[in-house]
Amino acid sequence: MDTARYHFLAWARLARGLGFEFPPVCEASIRGLSRMDSLEVVLRAGGMERRFAPEERERLAAEKNAFYLESVAAMTPAEVLPGCVEFLRSLRGRGIGLVLGSSSKNAGLVLDRTGLRPLFDDVVDGTHLTRAKPDPEVFLLGASRVGAEPAQCVVFEDAAAGIEAAHRAGMRCVGVGTGAATAAAELRIASFADFTPGALAAGLDAAGA
Repeated sequence: MDTARYHFLAWARLARGLGFEFPPVCEASIRGLSRMDSLEVVLRAGGMERRFAPEERERLAAEKNAFYLESVAAMTPAEVLPGCVEFLRSLRGRGIGLVLGSSSKNAGLVLDRTGLRPLFDDVVDGTHLTRAKPDPEVFLLGASRVGAEPAQCVVFEDAAAGIEAAHRAGMRCVGVGTGAATAAAELRIASFADFTPGALAAGLDAAGA
């Protein structure tokens, strides 16, 4: 699902409370980043990157998270991207291990609200990590949870930082979306609609990946 828009709306709300606008054009700059790294981007956009002490930054990050959780609490399975559930079920039917890897500390809550948790073998989120994307920690830990070597793994990402993390982990990557943020992925898809495990294999083969 596209939780990035909820993150953006929460950061924009925080920025307005600080007296400036965080414009929609900046949304891509925080995709895939940790909460504190995103806060740094937002404060820089308002010229406030030097204004807050560490404890104040923690308070601001917590305030933003509260805004975000208000939106997440209202999420439903209808927000899952078209074709995604069918694709995940097809992979599980082939015995392929599935791990959700996210820098967010709220990934588990999102899975529960949208009914997706049973489709994953494990979840690695911000509560398990010491380093955020583009560091490869999230994906390497996810691979270890299902006993897979990095070269066996395929990461699905919609953010440039996540694609870089996948490559640094030694994994292939499918970019979800065809904009500039996914340009470095081996394969790009516009959506999961009608996308199958066979199409995945064929697409990676055609890309020489």
